[in-house]
Amino acid sequence: MPAERTGTPDIYADLERRLMTAGFASGAKLMPSALQHEYGCSANTVRDVLLQLSKVGLVDFEMQRGFRARRISAARRSDIARFRILLEQEGAVGSMRQGGLAWEARLTAAHHSLSHIEREIERQGKMGSLLGLWSDAELTFHETLISACEMPVLIETFASIYKQFRQQITGLEEAYSPEFLHHIVAEHQAILDAALSRDEDALRAAIRHHQRRHFG
Repeated sequence: MPAERTGTPDIYADLERRLMTAGFASGAKLMPSALQHEYGCSANTVRDVLLQLSKVGLVDFEMQRGFRARRISAARRSDIARFRILLEQEGAVGSMRQGGLAWEARLTAAHHSLSHIEREIERQGKMGSLLGLWSDAELTFHETLISACEMPVLIETFASIYKQFRQQITGLEEAYSPEFLHHIVAEHQAILDAALSRDEDALRAAIRHHQRRHFG
């Protein structure tokens, strides 16, 4: 992290990104006394950030034992994926019912940005350094998909679940193959097409299809 980025929000954002993109091994111990030197801040500041990250499920915290990166497992990934489907289906259908042309325009723009990054990844033949950029763009697309549902608690819960999902999937599949990404590109397009056509059944099916590979 650049020396000028030492404020608590920046430390939080950087640690969150690292936890979501396999920057720490599954179950790795996170020691404030070590991280404080990396971020140029106090150990208490790092401890406060780690406590915040534990509240969104990216970090495990136990009294007397400290902090660890959330452990990654196929079982947890499956559980999170199933819950994510329920949230996203309801949020997307709600947005389709409540959202108008402005929502459609935002969703189309978010998909265009995501598609641009995915095409570049396909061109390079690997995820590599584009993993963080792609993860941000995919999150924006899925957040936009549910953004007009008028259910604040659902949106808040989805944000936490998505981050936990991204941590689980990245840790288990660090190297996204071109074939793996090719399927994802088609799935994102299917979700967009169903949403714009206002087809609720197709939208629910497309969202479930997008997560099917993660079921245990």
